Amino acid sequence: MLVAVLAGDGIGPEVVGEARRVLDALAIPGLTFEEALVGGVAYKATGRPLPPATLDLAKRADAILFGAVGDFDCDSLERHLRPEQAILGLRKELVLFSNLRPARLFPELADASTLRPEVARDIDLLIVRELNGDVYFGEKGMRTTADGLREGYDIMSYDEAEVRRIAHSGFQAARARRSKLCSVDKANVLETSQLWRDVVIEVSKDYPDVELSHLYVDNAAMQLVKNPGQFDVIVTGNLFGDILSDLASMCVGSIGLLASASLDVNNKGLYEPIHGSAPDIAGQGKANPLATILSAAMMLRFSLGCSTEADRIETAVAKALAGGARSGDLGGSMTTRQMGDAVLAAL
Repeated sequence: MLVAVLAGDGIGPEVVGEARRVLDALAIPGLTFEEALVGGVAYKATGRPLPPATLDLAKRADAILFGAVGDFDCDSLERHLRPEQAILGLRKELVLFSNLRPARLFPELADASTLRPEVARDIDLLIVRELNGDVYFGEKGMRTTADGLREGYDIMSYDEAEVRRIAHSGFQAARARRSKLCSVDKANVLETSQLWRDVVIEVSKDYPDVELSHLYVDNAAMQLVKNPGQFDVIVTGNLFGDILSDLASMCVGSIGLLASASLDVNNKGLYEPIHGSAPDIAGQGKANPLATILSAAMMLRFSLGCSTEADRIETAVAKALAGGARSGDLGGSMTTRQMGDAVLAAL
């Protein structure tokens, strides 16, 4: 089993390093790792944020453990050369269309949530986000209007096959949990969303055991803050999923706690924390590695068939938090390394 390790920029190498320590401690037979450059560091070394050698490794690997990309030094580059294009390229080239972002409150962190404890304690949801379409991959550009004004444009679009594919992922995820699926769109305004809703309803006929509901994205955001415990699985498009999953992260206490999996049809996946590269704190030992460690657990479960070891990691993270492990984002003062040490001790 080969894992491609793409640590990336900023705090990426720090948090991925702690996840590697946990994976190494498990000593899983046949599990090997190979590293490659991606993002800003790759651009500075090769002139490309996603070099051919990195893409080749990603294609050969059974799974990808990813850190983060983003570098202030690259902000003025042409869009296709910016670090963020690496993750978009991997999603497109590997057809990683289904993004799973779980959000569950650890009881010990009820005071870290921005919500009242009695509201936050019921959070246990999964956001299934489509990754290969929407405005992220639609036609975009800058143009001049007839009045001589600069105008930016980004085209949002989905075809019914793309919606059908992610809808099946959402229903299957709900069936494996509490059999409740909420589809989030903006069908009252967007034709793209009207197609989305129509196709989701069509697919629902294959899952009579799953309760389907619909919310407009603005109401969904409000409900996530008002009553997050009502949600089991949320399925939504690329743009809305990006926003709602970050909102969910603060409901459970910190963006440093949320893992994610981006899967193809065969469950080969890329696993990463949902936070960014945070270059302003890179190298200072301030980053919370728990999201990356939990992403490694998802990798073991979904792509590598090691559910027992995945359970061990998740239990160890819970024990570390119960024992008082807290990084700065959780109101504590432990370094990245010390948080990793706490998980290893619990493991």
